[in-house]
Amino acid sequence: YIYIYSGKVIQSSLYGNEVPERAIDGNRASNLGQRSCSVTKKDLKPWWRLDLLKPYQINTVTITNRGDCCAGRINGAEIRIGNSLNDNGNDNPRCAVISSIKAGTSQNFVCNGMEGRYVNIVIPGRREYLTLCEVEVTGQALDPNIARGGNVIQSSLYGNEVPERAIDGNRASNLGQGSCTHTKKDLKPWWRLDLLKTYQISNVTITNRGDCCAWRIDGAEIRIGNSLDDNGNAGSSQTFVCNGMEGRYVNIVIPGRQEYLTLCEVEVTGQALGNTAPTGDLYHLT
Repeated sequence: YIYIYSGKVIQSSLYGNEVPERAIDGNRASNLGQRSCSVTKKDLKPWWRLDLLKPYQINTVTITNRGDCCAGRINGAEIRIGNSLNDNGNDNPRCAVISSIKAGTSQNFVCNGMEGRYVNIVIPGRREYLTLCEVEVTGQALDPNIARGGNVIQSSLYGNEVPERAIDGNRASNLGQGSCTHTKKDLKPWWRLDLLKTYQISNVTITNRGDCCAWRIDGAEIRIGNSLDDNGNAGSSQTFVCNGMEGRYVNIVIPGRQEYLTLCEVEVTGQALGNTAPTGDLYHLT
């Protein structure tokens, strides 16, 4: 893994001149007067967010606490990692709770490859100052989204909600935003991505519709492996691990009932294999 040095930062408020960028200036100096710490005002639920600009698998987050005063202020802070900006990113999955960090010291928190673009540090449940003298992140960039270069087709077309909308790079989940696909109410509706050559598929991430009818996707299947049982959360994106299954085609199908299939984004990561055409129809929808 690598140290991730680049990114954009923001915080819930600004105390004096203690800007959020000070927490990623490469300097662990922990005396506030050394001008290397970020500080918020005494906010209810203060937060600081690092935007890594693209998703990473995060291995560790190391935080340096203030040394000259008030070390206990960080007690109870949480590290959150993910791809959502709901609640300013503070709703993302939790890597760790910071019980305490001794004054002026740096503590390492292991996140075990959690995936995300955003790293948040938030103190929930009370009014507090959030001071960070350094935040260091290690991880590795995720594979690029190989879905963007493929061809798509679906079982039918509802309105103008063409299948290409699921690979437009936009996770917008309100149908009116023009970024979701939609079939008619077909028996066994399906959507298929042709990657044009065979890949070992690592992950498939699906963004569900957010403004209506999230349950419609319940029971859908990704035909290279995993099920979407009971994962119809409105507007959310969920990643399914496919463990290197090989295939040219990625199908999403709702078997066994008449239903609308709506997909607001489908993202695929994986490695290309040597051959340029599939050797069979192992993952072709029948």
